[in-house]
Amino acid sequence: MALRVATIGVYGATGDEFVAELERAGVDHVVDVRQRRGVRGPQYAWANAKRLQAALEDAGVGYEHRPDLAPTTDLRELQYAADDAAGEGKRSRSVLAPEYAERYVAEILDSVDAGELAADLRRHSLPAFFCVERDPEACHRSLVAARLADEHGAEVVDLRPGGS
Repeated sequence: MALRVATIGVYGATGDEFVAELERAGVDHVVDVRQRRGVRGPQYAWANAKRLQAALEDAGVGYEHRPDLAPTTDLRELQYAADDAAGEGKRSRSVLAPEYAERYVAEILDSVDAGELAADLRRHSLPAFFCVERDPEACHRSLVAARLADEHGAEVVDLRPGGS
């Protein structure tokens, strides 16, 4: 069976739009790759772990947290410094800093057995890697998806709830 994975973020969407996008795409399992499973501010309170898990359960979508795929605090701070230098904030970031991407792959992704991850994901019709950034190019979830595409031929679908 061919592996298909999706990616999805929080920013720019309401909770209802987020769940509707998962349903529209046929996502049956969300893989949370955040280090911290909370989002500051009332606009995105729906994405805090307990609320998100309840909404997913109501929609019949599975959930798992994969802290082994989350960036370390040190890596996050490196990206924040690059954001500051570029005049961007986390919510408006357009790309990952090259040093961040290189270190994430070396320090995090290379220690994960991609074959085992792919086998786990194949149990679902369409699992989605989830983090906060709207665009996958601005988030480490794109690096995880790219590894699965490169090593296991995964088809990657990037979802953007709340409009394009």
